[in-house]
Amino acid sequence: MQEVVKVAVDAMGGDHAPGEMVKGAVDAVAGRQDLKVYLVGRQEDVRRELEKCSYHGAQIEIVHAEEVIETAEPPVMAIRKKKQSSIVVGLNMVKEKRADAFVSAGSSGAVLVGGQVIVGRIAGVERPPLAPLIPTEHGVALLIDCGANVDARPSHLAQFAKMGSIYMEDVVGVKNPRVAIVNIGAEEEKGNALVKGTYPLLANCPDINFTGSIEARDIPHGAADVIVCEAFVGNVILKLYEGVGAAMIHMVKEGMMESLRGKVGGFLVKPSLKKTLGKFDASEYGGAPLLGLNGLVVKTHGSSKAREVTNSIIQCVTFKEQEISEKIRKNIGTSPIERE
Repeated sequence: MQEVVKVAVDAMGGDHAPGEMVKGAVDAVAGRQDLKVYLVGRQEDVRRELEKCSYHGAQIEIVHAEEVIETAEPPVMAIRKKKQSSIVVGLNMVKEKRADAFVSAGSSGAVLVGGQVIVGRIAGVERPPLAPLIPTEHGVALLIDCGANVDARPSHLAQFAKMGSIYMEDVVGVKNPRVAIVNIGAEEEKGNALVKGTYPLLANCPDINFTGSIEARDIPHGAADVIVCEAFVGNVILKLYEGVGAAMIHMVKEGMMESLRGKVGGFLVKPSLKKTLGKFDASEYGGAPLLGLNGLVVKTHGSSKAREVTNSIIQCVTFKEQEISEKIRKNIGTSPIERE
């Protein structure tokens, strides 16, 4: 009998909650027998949105959570005080094994803090990193870390590289993924103290395919599969990536509408262009998993619409099937990294 993966979704998190969260959950379970979704949030609000949809009743269940953690709230205080919030209730479901994963578009700080405090880190993992997939010329790359650990140490980044390699190989299917560290040049002697301290740890780690430094301009060309950096650098790369992608799409569309020739040409190339530009749509790649926890926690964009929510939920099925947490536990526990 096929195992059913149980995913708790923060129905109250994000700019478009609960409507888009509910739609995303309904779309995720459509035609699948291996998935059950728990929508965590204010029961009446969630039910109102569910009544607008058609779905198999047994595959979606509402779990009531009266409180909502707002984006501007201090994360630690919010997690401690709002025990009945959708984020805390959802994370506790993962901790108590009532759910295999938790997906949220809500407060990033609360999800990151709650993931570590409630779900807990795998023994041996120093810092869980946030790791989104980003589009490249040849597919996707994993950007690790993009927001969880601003003040990281070399040993943290070395663990990020190992966890990222496991994720890319087992979830994305990239064999022997190339690992590179973000730097201001290709030369080994370049970089700040963190990069210089991390480089030899990566170079001497037998568990990864380390290829050296990578400059930011080479990331979109697919020069590496796992992009290692601390969260400040990673977040800047991610936000610039998204901003440039959105600007380029807007400029292309605007340029095509400037003249009759542009409109005709645009009509002819529209199918190919739509396919190409779609590769730079963040919603296609789901959310960013917080790797190194005792259960799966996935953070999606605050602006997520149904499609990104759907892809984030389905992403959890692959994560569970490939036993990523167990592989990280085994890898980190059996091959400790030398501390600086």
